[in-house]
Amino acid sequence: MASAVLPSGPQCAAAAAAAAAAAPPGLRLRLLLLLLSAAALIPTGDGQNLFTKDVTVIEGEVATISCQVNKSDDSVIQLLNPNRQTIYFRDFRPLKDSRFQLLNFSSSELKVSLTNVSISDEGRYFCQLYTDPPQESYTTITVLVPPRNLMIDIQKDTAVEGEEIEVNCTAMASKPATTIRWFKGSKELKGKSEVEEWSDMYTVTSQLMLKVHKEDDGVPVICQVEHPAVTGNLQTQRYLEVQYKPQVHIQMTYPLQGLTREGDALELTCEAIGKPQPVMVTWVRVDDEMPQHAVLSGPNLFINNLNKTDNGTYRCEASNIVGKAHSDYMLYVYDPPTTIPPPTTTSTTTTTTTILTIITDTTATTEPAVHGLTQLPNSAEELDSEDLSDSRAGEEGAIRAVDHAVIGGVVAVVVFAMLCLLIILGRYFARHKGTYFTHEAKGADDAADADTAIINAEGGQNNSEEKKEYFI
Repeated sequence: MASAVLPSGPQCAAAAAAAAAAAPPGLRLRLLLLLLSAAALIPTGDGQNLFTKDVTVIEGEVATISCQVNKSDDSVIQLLNPNRQTIYFRDFRPLKDSRFQLLNFSSSELKVSLTNVSISDEGRYFCQLYTDPPQESYTTITVLVPPRNLMIDIQKDTAVEGEEIEVNCTAMASKPATTIRWFKGSKELKGKSEVEEWSDMYTVTSQLMLKVHKEDDGVPVICQVEHPAVTGNLQTQRYLEVQYKPQVHIQMTYPLQGLTREGDALELTCEAIGKPQPVMVTWVRVDDEMPQHAVLSGPNLFINNLNKTDNGTYRCEASNIVGKAHSDYMLYVYDPPTTIPPPTTTSTTTTTTTILTIITDTTATTEPAVHGLTQLPNSAEELDSEDLSDSRAGEEGAIRAVDHAVIGGVVAVVVFAMLCLLIILGRYFARHKGTYFTHEAKGADDAADADTAIINAEGGQNNSEEKKEYFI
């Protein structure tokens, strides 16, 4: 009995390819698959190294599948889809899907591209190598789907300061689930997210509770998504509209120096800002009536010819639909300025010159002062030639010398006044001590004796009217 020799793996593959080529078109694919499956069951020969890589692709883009072989012996390579349908057998494509295109075919590689990838293309794709024994490897295609719609919704279009509002952001139909981040201007806030899954797709809704202030008016609230299928920043935003009560500020327009005195004029301007804009701005005087000479013109208050009866607190009030606010100005009227006469100055040049002259001619009492004056430097060159320490000592010595000169001058004046007084008194007493001569003594020199002289001197009463006195 003769023994039968079974064909090897490569021989079976070659026979299957020849049979499939000769078969009718309708049976060709079935025959190829049947023969190759049977050949894979025959364990002969050494194994080969078959490998591939996983693929991640964004929906609508192109996925590339590569089956690679090391140390190829021209074995048959084929690619199957997740349903085990043959996409490519060598360089032949049995599957009628034109999105699959052959990029490269050789004994060591089968590379195929899949264009316009959809979520339905996701799964495992198998690479098979008909060796002895046969090998199989698979690659996983993962399809990323960016969110189709990104919507932000604010609970109230217009909010009032201090109110808490709800803001929602929804990212629909993404794969995988989207991460949502919140920003108010440039400041990041924290929200609360919920994920809903439907047919391998995810819808994420994030909720933000926000307490608004007047500074938030006109500031954008931003909903930003992070997703592996999104490049850059995918975001949407809404601007906050916040109403707030007025902010009031009083500005003094006149007087410019800010000091109010009796007789001056005062002008104040009230500035009120709010949302909506305040429609009513009024002036009142706190705890008193407005002066009769005060003039009100919208936000302006004018008081002419100020006096102390105008002292008090003046209030500007403004209001809108949110509320009212005010600002106070306290007026205090000062006394009018007084005129001060300019100070007068006197010159002492003549007196100083006289004193110095007397000092030069007086006695030794004033010599220290004169000596001190002679020690002063005579010119600027002498001052420049001295050392810094010597100049300071010389300055102190000069000051002391001037002090001594003044004292000596005062003493000299006193001495001079006393001398003048003594001279006047001496002349006065000298005039009263002179020789006393009258006409009563006429004839006394010619008398022979004393009795005759007396008789001649008396001369009779008739000559009494001719008596005269002479002072020498």
